Amino acid sequence: MADLIVDGANPVSGTIRPSGNKNAVLPMLCATLLTDEEVTLTNVPEISDIDKLVEYFRSKGSRVQRSLEAQTLTIQHDFTAFATSDAELPVGIRAAVLLLAPVLLRSDHLIFDTEAKGCALGVREIDPHLDILERFGGTIAGTHPYRIERRNQIRGVDLWPDYASVTATETFVMIAALAHGTSTMNNAASEPHVQALCDMLAAMGADIDGIGTSRLTVRGVGKLSGTTARVPDDHHEVATFLAIGAVTGGRLTVETDMGPQLTLILRQFGKLGLEFEVEDGKVTATGWTRKVTEPYTAEMLPKIEAAPWPYFPADLLPHAIGISVGCTGDIMFWNKVYEGALGWSAELLKFGARVHLSDPHRLVVFGGNPLRPATVEAPYIIRVVVALLLAAIQIPGESRIKNADPIRRAYPHFVEKMTSLGAKVRWE
Repeated sequence: MADLIVDGANPVSGTIRPSGNKNAVLPMLCATLLTDEEVTLTNVPEISDIDKLVEYFRSKGSRVQRSLEAQTLTIQHDFTAFATSDAELPVGIRAAVLLLAPVLLRSDHLIFDTEAKGCALGVREIDPHLDILERFGGTIAGTHPYRIERRNQIRGVDLWPDYASVTATETFVMIAALAHGTSTMNNAASEPHVQALCDMLAAMGADIDGIGTSRLTVRGVGKLSGTTARVPDDHHEVATFLAIGAVTGGRLTVETDMGPQLTLILRQFGKLGLEFEVEDGKVTATGWTRKVTEPYTAEMLPKIEAAPWPYFPADLLPHAIGISVGCTGDIMFWNKVYEGALGWSAELLKFGARVHLSDPHRLVVFGGNPLRPATVEAPYIIRVVVALLLAAIQIPGESRIKNADPIRRAYPHFVEKMTSLGAKVRWE
């Protein structure tokens, strides 16, 4: 694991284009298995999880052509390779759960090892995925590893899950697209990356109503065709660069068409004193007052809440926390999605910040602290590395973020992009 060295308080300015959305490209790539025709993805980011999925597909005889320079990936699958034997899903990436539905459609049996992991955000249950497969006609034949079998025709179902899970919604829409009859899901996730998958499936011939809402209706079709689909810009990366520009006193413009999806995100960052200009095709970070916006209800502590879309995204709550250590006022952060996702906050004490972890979901950051550079240790959580960076990069002097490698999983060529904008960061 490599360390990230950050020399803070240097303005980060200029213009940049974000990468494609990691959380969109992975389900889109898995969904290519729903057709035997050629599918081309554009604006494909250069991240390791894609490499692992591509390696898996190639091992099954799929034809893959990829251009890193053009950011394109073209793939066509050989269904016979999945139908002739048990399909064992790859381990080591959380995205493996997104293969459950499409592989089950191509093979009567599949093997799934729960060693597939993503970020260390507490328990990441797979029950919603297995429940969906069972409801559509699959059976769980064994555990550790799980053996999933399908003996009957996949038929449409009505689902109302306990909560709005992104990956479970993606599992649902992929299997429902080719099920016999109509399927509905209430309490569906509606994040931009879920919408991108639905739009791609619709372009392939799927019949989907309710894209972008909490109720999806999918009328199954007999066959899906090939298509060309663009991976949307990563709104997390857009927000990351805007925050970096603002807290360093720079003026940083991100060229993107994601402006409409950033409205609530920018408003929450505005509670921390960050200032922006939004124009067609670009968003610019213009300044930072460091003042926390006080609520009109004087008895309340200012707060930022993270919950499933269209709430403020849980993946951006660490960013807001990292920014807040430089603010003059107090503020509470409330993660309504993950338990155990705020334990890293004790690392902020090393910068001189004052924080109080009220419980596994709520954190209070007290403002007006004299900050100092420090050596901190990142857990295996992509966005927490960014949070520690946002704290370090606003402080004069050199800080070290140990075990910062997870950032490479979602931010291609991050250090190179940062240095091109004037940041003083390096790997060591």
